[in-house]
Amino acid sequence: MKIGSPKEVLAGEARVAMTPDSAVQLRKLGYECLVQAGAGAAAGFTDDAYRAAGVEVVETADALWEASDIVAKVRPPETSEAERLKPGKTLISFFYPAQSKDLLDLCKAKGANVIAMDMVPRISRAQKMDALSSMANIAGYRAVIEAGNNFGRFFTGQITAAGKVPPAKVLVVGAGVAGLAAIGTATSLGAVTYAFDVRPEVAEQIESMGAQFVYLDFKDQQQDGAATGGYAAPSSPEFREAQLKKFRELAPEMDIVITTALIPGRDAPVLWTKDMVEAMKPGSVIIDLAAERGGNCELTVADQKIVAPNGVTIVGYTDFPSRMAAQSSTLYATNVRHMMTDLTPGKDGAVVHNMEDDVIRGATVAFQGEITWPPPPPKVQAIAAQKPAAKAKELTPEEKRAKEAAAFREQTRFQIMLLGIGTVLMLLVGAVAPASFMSHFIVFALACFVGFQVIWNVSHALHTPLMAVTNAISGIILLGALLQIGSSGKLVAFLAAISILIASINIVGGFLVTRRMLAMFQKS
Repeated sequence: MKIGSPKEVLAGEARVAMTPDSAVQLRKLGYECLVQAGAGAAAGFTDDAYRAAGVEVVETADALWEASDIVAKVRPPETSEAERLKPGKTLISFFYPAQSKDLLDLCKAKGANVIAMDMVPRISRAQKMDALSSMANIAGYRAVIEAGNNFGRFFTGQITAAGKVPPAKVLVVGAGVAGLAAIGTATSLGAVTYAFDVRPEVAEQIESMGAQFVYLDFKDQQQDGAATGGYAAPSSPEFREAQLKKFRELAPEMDIVITTALIPGRDAPVLWTKDMVEAMKPGSVIIDLAAERGGNCELTVADQKIVAPNGVTIVGYTDFPSRMAAQSSTLYATNVRHMMTDLTPGKDGAVVHNMEDDVIRGATVAFQGEITWPPPPPKVQAIAAQKPAAKAKELTPEEKRAKEAAAFREQTRFQIMLLGIGTVLMLLVGAVAPASFMSHFIVFALACFVGFQVIWNVSHALHTPLMAVTNAISGIILLGALLQIGSSGKLVAFLAAISILIASINIVGGFLVTRRMLAMFQKS
């Protein structure tokens, strides 16, 4: 069978669904690969690069659609493209069936099989095909870069001879894949980053990336994102009001706002209203990643950058992944290739459209002349809902001091108890043991104590984890042996000398191994 990738017809779309590297892998599955001439040029993939990978370059879109059994695209097909479908042909692309009823009916009438890459269920096995996440990751990263391009100030705080520069304050609304990518990028650039999501269970992820989770003063903040396959669920009117109230409080403080909130099958919810924009400082920037679906900001204009009357820049570009076309094409083509791997269990170039498979069934929106969207819930739970941990109560300085004092008293009592037990044991041993035993026992006790303190206080970063422990043990042996080597007993002195030799070999060998391991990470 033949799989082909046409040139995208949407103006400004620079991505391509097949790269030379992905074509090599598709050929290993038994497929013949075709690409329309110039399809990858905007992403940096020349026709000669495709030919070198064994791909047939077809001059026209008509010829490619006619020759291909499977057509892989990025954007949803235009009506003129869908008209080229025939019974038995398979189309793989973003499709957005909830917003494309007429297009879905046309594909049904044509008898084509349609796999929507935006409908891949969010279960562990399907992560390698999750094109929405791949593109959202790029969009989140690019959103911060675009914000910096329009902001006109440092992200990180600086102290210079000319004065102090405060860090930028960034608010990310929505902590999905795009939101987390934006959080990571903004934090790495030195901004003070805040983030909000209707799913409080993601607070730990946000805080682990160095951002501050924005909590609402709302008793029922717990939302179930898992109920919709890993996406955020619609919020209640009461929750929405509490959310907007919090955003109005934050608006005057924020320098950059990045909105990423989307709900599958719905228009983007309006979360940043006109009055919030008016409350922001001149020179602030809003990046609306939901612009293609109506926008999270009330003033967003799709595919445009506008400046509000108070000097706030609102960016509504819908092509953030396309602005990094080479990277986006590579990731998307890999997602498509993984989908084809699941569709080709025999690796013989023959598609097996298994509608009992959770991933294939979930992504298929039309099959054999029937509309199969929406799919049934996957048999495997997408993302388990986690009960959010209760937010720790902020202690006052007096409460902190009282807590520390109580902990100190408890630790002191424990140490006194251990000293008492040790004293009693020493007295009991001393009462029954001969004097020669006691001298050796004291040496042993001192060697253990001193060896532990000397070796354990060395930073573990200077040893491998294994060597850190074995060197500590060897240090204890070495100290005890040095104290015993001057003993009058020949046997004791001999054993002490052997102990010194063995312990020294272990310590020196440990440091040599550590040195060799560190040398492996040094630049030549």
